[in-house]
Amino acid sequence: MQDEDLMRLLAKDEENGLEAIIDRYSAFVMKIIYSKLGDCCSREDMEETASDIFLLFLKSARIRNYEIKSISAFISVIAKRQCVNAFRKSISHEQTVSYDEVENVVSDAEQIDFERMRLLNAIKQLGETDEEIFVRKYYLGQKSREIAKDMGLKTNTVDKRISRGLKKLKTMLEEDL
Repeated sequence: MQDEDLMRLLAKDEENGLEAIIDRYSAFVMKIIYSKLGDCCSREDMEETASDIFLLFLKSARIRNYEIKSISAFISVIAKRQCVNAFRKSISHEQTVSYDEVENVVSDAEQIDFERMRLLNAIKQLGETDEEIFVRKYYLGQKSREIAKDMGLKTNTVDKRISRGLKKLKTMLEEDL
C-alpha cells in the first residue's frame, strides 16, 4: 500500500488507517529511536516514545486534513523531535549556561536551521523515493544495503540514486546562492 492509499484509509477510518501505518512504519520508527536513544533510555521509554510519535503523526494528519505526501519523511521529523524530548527527560541533572554562551548558540542555530531548510527543500524536490533514500542514508545512517532491502530495491540502484541525487542537490543549492 502506497502512502497515498494509507492516508486515504486514515482519513476514512482512523483506527484501521493508523494500524496500517504502524504496521508499515514501526520498524522504521524503532530504528530511529534505537539509533538516537539506545544508549541512554530504557526499553519502556523507547516504546513510549514510539507511541508518542504515532499519536503526534495522527494529530498532525488531522490538522493537515490527511494530506501528507511522504509519511516516512514526516514521521522521521516527528521521531527526531520526540527523541530529543525523551533524551532531555532522561537527563537527571541541570547545567547552568551563561548568557553569552546561549547567545552564540542561538545565532549559530539560526544559521544552521536556515541551511537545513534549504537542504530539506532541495531534497523534497528530488521526489518521494529519493527523499526517503536520502533521509535513511544521511539522517538515519543506514547503509545502502539496508535501504535497498527495506524499500525493495537493488543496492546498486540505491547507490545510483544517491549519486545522481547528490549531483542534483549540488546544482540546486548552487543556483539558490
